[in-house]
Amino acid sequence: MSDRTAEAAKTGFDRGLIPPMLLGSILNPVNSTIMAVALVPIGAALGAPPSQTAWLVSALYLATALGQPIVGRLIDIFGPRKLFLISTSLVGVAGVIGTAAPGLGVLIAARVLLGFGTCAGYPAAMALLRSEAERTGEDNPAGVLTALAVANQTIAVIGPLLGGLLIGLGGWRATFALNVPLAAAAVVLGLLRLPRARETSTRERWTARLDLPGMGLFAVMLVALLWFLMNLRLSSWYLLVLAVAAGAAFAVRELRAAIPFIDLRVLGGNAPLLATYGRALVAYIVSYAFLYGFTQWTEEGFGLSPFYAGLVQIPMFLVAIVISITTGRRRGVRGKLLVGALAQIAACVLMLVLTGESPLWMLLLIAVVFGIPQGAVSLALQNSVYHQADPERTGSSAGLLRTFAYVGSMVASATTAVAFGPHASTAGMHTLAWVMLAAGVLFLLITVADRSLRHV
Repeated sequence: MSDRTAEAAKTGFDRGLIPPMLLGSILNPVNSTIMAVALVPIGAALGAPPSQTAWLVSALYLATALGQPIVGRLIDIFGPRKLFLISTSLVGVAGVIGTAAPGLGVLIAARVLLGFGTCAGYPAAMALLRSEAERTGEDNPAGVLTALAVANQTIAVIGPLLGGLLIGLGGWRATFALNVPLAAAAVVLGLLRLPRARETSTRERWTARLDLPGMGLFAVMLVALLWFLMNLRLSSWYLLVLAVAAGAAFAVRELRAAIPFIDLRVLGGNAPLLATYGRALVAYIVSYAFLYGFTQWTEEGFGLSPFYAGLVQIPMFLVAIVISITTGRRRGVRGKLLVGALAQIAACVLMLVLTGESPLWMLLLIAVVFGIPQGAVSLALQNSVYHQADPERTGSSAGLLRTFAYVGSMVASATTAVAFGPHASTAGMHTLAWVMLAAGVLFLLITVADRSLRHV
């Protein structure tokens, strides 16, 4: 046992793990929030309407939704170190490709690679929390979970403003170049701080535990479903049929596999965890529709520059940080979810009365109200999964939470593209607000009906 590990055993959670955990977990949100203010400049530079630049959002979330549970499962088997180092290296490669991209197609490819590169951060952090809880015998990581949530909210505050500054200084390509130093720092921290996995299994046993057929069918199902969501037209019916067929085959495979990729028998018997995944899906429809759709409208429909559009987002994330800090150590999640649901509904109603002539303070008020669910809901979902998931599948369960969240983001992106079409108009923003309101009401109903939350 090293001196650092011995000291950690005496004092509890090894705080040397926190820097790589935090940096790895923010790689995805920093790219999400920066892109929110970069879509309009990229579209103007490349002559692409919102319906096409929406793929820059969808590509990242398609890759991340697919990769999170797969990488999470690999982390469960191999440990977080190897997967963290490989994934964060891909972030740097994606940054180089995006910076030099000659057109929209290459940019979308860079965002796909970026999505896969950011897959390891969150499941690795959750797996490290679980292993530290087992090592120390202290299964109450509320402080570290809150730190993760606050870090994500903080980078979300900085992201839009940083995106506006980068665009002003070096154009939209600078938003991709930022990933190179971030990835380098993450790799260095991972090499220095993350523990090496113990070699306890043979290569053959590892291969058996990977369930490659299950992963392949899961990939086909998810890609077909999300591609259908991005092409909501009758001619795309075959994608939905393919998704259903692959889903059925996936279910048969997982129910028969000795060591399944996603244990549907255990998952099917865990109704509280399934409800948490459902809440994540509808919550992120609202969250990402606001982040991307509302931001595009503030630029094109309201007339703000990318820099000032980023500033309008800041009150939301500041409120979210305050909410996360003040409620993070409270054990209950039901109250947080209910307050978040009501705030979502209130903010969507306010969006419906906005026009291009509304005063600026109304935009800021909506951002403040949206900050309440941004801080309360994400933290509550994170805590729910930690306590509801099978401890041996913490990484894959955490990854699956993000998959449902990113499916919600894809629905939001598809809805934004349909609502806006060639221009982010006020009428399109109102259409988007109605969809967000419906999702917010559904989130409230799922939460009210879930009695298991009283015991989390």
